[in-house]
Amino acid sequence: MASVRDLKKDINYVLGDIIDAVYQWEAETGNINSEEGSLLIDKAIAYFDELMEKVHQKEVANKKLHFKDIKNQLEQKAVELIENLNEMAQ
Repeated sequence: MASVRDLKKDINYVLGDIIDAVYQWEAETGNINSEEGSLLIDKAIAYFDELMEKVHQKEVANKKLHFKDIKNQLEQKAVELIENLNEMAQ
């Protein structure tokens, strides 16, 4: 892992892009402020908060392993959100 700063940027960009995709889907389908979209956005924001809280933990035994785990969680949560978005688009 390059740095904690890069991990924070990754979290921000990945989840931000998913939120943008939800807004784009809503605009394209005419479902502005849809309940499904709002729930997905809320879920992405909750994941962001959860991951950033883990990044800022001070008492960590093995930092390298801790940050690798956060990166893996980000990937899992992003895949989950994208799958939910794909289900909405069908």
